[in-house]
Amino acid sequence: MSGSHDHVEDETADLPLTALCWIGLGLATLDAFLQPLPQGLVWAALGLSYLTGGIPPLRTALHEMWHDGRLDIDLLMVVAAIAAASVGAALEGAVLLALFSLSHTLEHRSMGKARRAVEALMQLRPETALLDGPGGVVEVPVANLVPGDRVILRPGARVPVDCRVAEGSGHLDESTVTGESLPVRKAPGDPVHEATVNLDGILTAEVTRGLASSTVAQMIKLVTEAQAQKAPSERFSDWFGQRYTIAVFVGSFLSWFAFRALGHPPSEALYRAATLLVAASPCAVVISVPAAILSALSAAARGGVLFKGGAALEGLAEVRTFAFDKTGTLTTGLASVTSILALEGEEGHFLALAAGLEAQSEHPIAAAIRREAAERGIVPVPVRDARAHPSEGITGQDAEGAVWAGNARMLAAMGAVLPDALAPLADGAETLVLVGRGARVLGGLTVADEPRQTAAEALHDLKAGGRTDSLMMTGDRAPVAGRIGARLGLQPGEIHAGLLPGDKVKLVDAATQRGKVAFVGDGVNDAAALARADVGVAMGVAGSEVALQAADVALMAEDLRKLAAARALSRRAAGVIRQNLAISIGAMVILVTGSLFFDLPLPLAVLGHEGGTLLVVLNGLRLLVDPIRTKA
Repeated sequence: MSGSHDHVEDETADLPLTALCWIGLGLATLDAFLQPLPQGLVWAALGLSYLTGGIPPLRTALHEMWHDGRLDIDLLMVVAAIAAASVGAALEGAVLLALFSLSHTLEHRSMGKARRAVEALMQLRPETALLDGPGGVVEVPVANLVPGDRVILRPGARVPVDCRVAEGSGHLDESTVTGESLPVRKAPGDPVHEATVNLDGILTAEVTRGLASSTVAQMIKLVTEAQAQKAPSERFSDWFGQRYTIAVFVGSFLSWFAFRALGHPPSEALYRAATLLVAASPCAVVISVPAAILSALSAAARGGVLFKGGAALEGLAEVRTFAFDKTGTLTTGLASVTSILALEGEEGHFLALAAGLEAQSEHPIAAAIRREAAERGIVPVPVRDARAHPSEGITGQDAEGAVWAGNARMLAAMGAVLPDALAPLADGAETLVLVGRGARVLGGLTVADEPRQTAAEALHDLKAGGRTDSLMMTGDRAPVAGRIGARLGLQPGEIHAGLLPGDKVKLVDAATQRGKVAFVGDGVNDAAALARADVGVAMGVAGSEVALQAADVALMAEDLRKLAAARALSRRAAGVIRQNLAISIGAMVILVTGSLFFDLPLPLAVLGHEGGTLLVVLNGLRLLVDPIRTKA
């Protein structure tokens, strides 16, 4: 039904017409099986059934022909019903239209349910919020909130818009946005997302984004766009359906001449041609793929995973190699400073300079240095003209002149030499950050990161789900990468250290020689590798519009197990698509064979055709009731 799933928003419009169609069929059936009714009433009942059951598909078919120059499958049903009536089988034609109308209506409602799975989040946002303004706390419409406003979040209240905690602490239920099953503790500085629930504590939060650009708004926008983007299998089914529809029309027309040539009377030849028209209609084939794709996309979104279309869903099922960025992806990204060695001046001043340089950086190592300074009560040195150098470090200007912080590449770029006093730190399994002025090294500090608790389990699940390779890519030194990789169960050949952004792209290109590659990163810093991979996956991006736009798949929560679960869902969807195609094509072959060689009655062709269509839709909807889940 090529036109039937394009207007899901009007999913109840055909319900009254379907009811009238069945009422007309019921009256006509009473005349045939129970007791004779006045012929005028019988013809009126059949006319009601034909009009209410035939006008909607005829309208759709004419729209497709006029605007797109396409022969719609709905036209097949209308033509078959008219052909049946013309040979004295008006009741069979009414049965066809009634079942087709019912199938049409149920399909609309089923596919609408799939599309509404994420849009239901809109119902969760409150209409008002408690604004903490100059005149005290007042209740205002959520739509009036702007970035910078402060709102009060009481226990049990839903977060009205995306905010950042300013005062207080407590636990929030983020399952509606990230799919996280356990409450998440929030403290000052932490982001809180629209539609999540404050479970305990009274929080004062500062609005970071307005309603139009909120996390939920971005999710719904992406899901809507994803459902509009067709997967390769969907494009094939559309291509097949259009051309096959023309073939069915031509074949049915030719079959009338064939049956006449075999000696059948004109009315019987027309009846069998109409039966063939119904039996060969590819409705089930055309709807079988989108039924599964839309259900899987919605199920994934409910579990906190956003696919940017059916192509990404199908691509993830075929991935041979998963390449991971290390920092912030396989590790927590909440690194901590483990040692400080100042070669000139006091340790406090050295740390203040390092924190000043890293003040504008979003890198986890920079955050660790800033946290260390804050915990010691050290005020960062003001640094201006800060400039990041990817995979090297950062440069800037303070009151004394040019200053830099970075790794061994930055050291070499500045023409400096590693002092002997810092050599033991450079040989360890922790990240060394050097600070200097020109060729003079002022000191160094080490930072260590820890693997995510779920990372090892996720890597195991990905490998257990089929023949899959895993790669870890990082700009850190080999000892640092080796320490993390060993704890994650990775083999030495799967660990790649000391990489520049371009090196990651080259490794992705090399991995594609073995099959499809998925790159998993933060969606911003790894943009080049995400773009080059067959499937780009950004993780932990709830609230980040840039990251949501950067990848093909977005994990809303920082839980890599959801990637393994999403891959499992994509493989289940691929299996359902294969089942649906087998069911629809198999049923079509049986019905066509029966109509050509075994004098299949038109009512049986109708039941087989519509039954197959409903079966593939319901089979696809199985994915909707089995969303992505991870163990707590």
